[in-house]
Amino acid sequence: MSQGILEGRICSTGSNAKQLFRSYRFILVLLLITSSIYAAFYLQNYSRSSPKGDNEAFLGHERMPKQDDDRVNKAVSEEKKPVIPKDLIGELRRNSTAAGLIVGPFESTEDRILEKRPTGGCDKNGEFARVVRGRKFVVVLHELSMTGAPISMMELATELLLCEANVSVVVLNKKGGLMAELVRRNIEVVKDTKNVSFKTAVEADVVIPGTAVCASWIEQYRAYFPGSQSENIAWWIMENLRQYYEMSRYVLNRVKVLIFLTEPQSKEWLAWCKEDNIKLDSQEILVAPLSVNDELASGAGISSSSDTSSSSGPEVMLDKRKELRKVVREEMGLKDSDVVVMCLGSINTAKGQLFFLETAAQMMVEKELSSKANITEVVSDSERVPHEQTLKILIGSLWSMSTDWRYLEAMLRIIYQHPNLSKLVLWTPTTTRVVALFSVADVYVTNSQTKFGETFGRVTIEAMAFGLPVLGTDAGGTKDIVDHNKTGLLHTLGREGNQVLAQNLQFLLENPIARQEMGARGREKVEKIYLKRHMLEKLTGGISRCMTTI
Repeated sequence: MSQGILEGRICSTGSNAKQLFRSYRFILVLLLITSSIYAAFYLQNYSRSSPKGDNEAFLGHERMPKQDDDRVNKAVSEEKKPVIPKDLIGELRRNSTAAGLIVGPFESTEDRILEKRPTGGCDKNGEFARVVRGRKFVVVLHELSMTGAPISMMELATELLLCEANVSVVVLNKKGGLMAELVRRNIEVVKDTKNVSFKTAVEADVVIPGTAVCASWIEQYRAYFPGSQSENIAWWIMENLRQYYEMSRYVLNRVKVLIFLTEPQSKEWLAWCKEDNIKLDSQEILVAPLSVNDELASGAGISSSSDTSSSSGPEVMLDKRKELRKVVREEMGLKDSDVVVMCLGSINTAKGQLFFLETAAQMMVEKELSSKANITEVVSDSERVPHEQTLKILIGSLWSMSTDWRYLEAMLRIIYQHPNLSKLVLWTPTTTRVVALFSVADVYVTNSQTKFGETFGRVTIEAMAFGLPVLGTDAGGTKDIVDHNKTGLLHTLGREGNQVLAQNLQFLLENPIARQEMGARGREKVEKIYLKRHMLEKLTGGISRCMTTI
């Protein structure tokens, strides 16, 4: 009986358990339905009041912790999208670190460490001095910007003055910062009122206009004095674009001497003349490249014709330059591991600084991606560079007369779009005192983007004088000056050249020995063909021709 009672209890218990389970299941289903209705109602109202895409974030599609999810990376980049100021130039003027840091100028530091050094001098026993001594010259500057052509013409006027010639300067456009320097050098500037410059020129033994932009002045001068007495012109043409030829072609055969900067430039202009049937039978045509001036040569530790004192000899100057490098790099906040890649010149489309910044941004992004990727490199510890070289970019020349402000804004926009790029970029104002800048640099970039590249590129040979390897475009004067794989590395024009520039730059960053070897070969080339005495030797012939045919 007890067994039956036990069995009955078991059956009763089982029946109750089944009923209880059914009750719980019903309640659970009811709760799920209620929750689903509530969730649907909530999402409907949330999507109405939320911006597009927020309901995806609510569901977890955009905020998952998985780091290798592309959607997560995209969401993070969108959330951290940088705010680009409307007044980009103003932000730079205020030296906002978000746009990079403005450094310099360093004139006082240069003067303190390098002390007095030559700004020009005459080799009194040289052929140039013999030809120009006691003669009267008029040098024509197309403008006063602190760029290659005006500075070169000012230095030529200085050299003539030091070699005891009588010199007057005609300035066609007085905007720019060189007027004070002309005054400091005691160079007479002709007041161009009522054709005073024409009257001064016709009384000179030789008139030397610099650049094709002087064509209009030459035409007016020849019209004012139509006789042979106004043929006393040695025209130094420094451009290689067809548009400059077009503005000059009608007066090319109305001067005695045509001077070009390079052989390719000379051949190009002569070919254009042939196309237009312009005869140059009576014109003397010669090539006279620009040169590294005495001040820069001395600062680079290269002997110059005007530097004869032992207190500022090459060995002494090399030691001082090392000290200058150390001090100025400290002022800039640079570390020993920082590799400074410098690009000086007018900030505009032709100079290609925007492409250079795009290249740096590309390199930075690729570096960030590779550092985040969990990839094991097949490189032994012995093959690794012991200390990583950090890229720093030094760009000049800020605030010059030839600055393209919209182009500068485009450059700043690149920096704001890649905030980490601001940590790499240094800016420096326009100046004629650049020894300190070349001293702190490790690599130089000449990224000219005109169809024919730089006509010459004086800053390129200046960089080479300081032992810097050059990364340049494979065109124009840069191609003639830079020997690929010897004194630097070349890349193609245009945005398509960015990838090669990035590869070349990365190579030099990782190979300090290659930087030193290329720089040393470039310096040797400057000492052989690009010093002041080499330029004056070429100019002497043209000047003599002008004077003997008056």
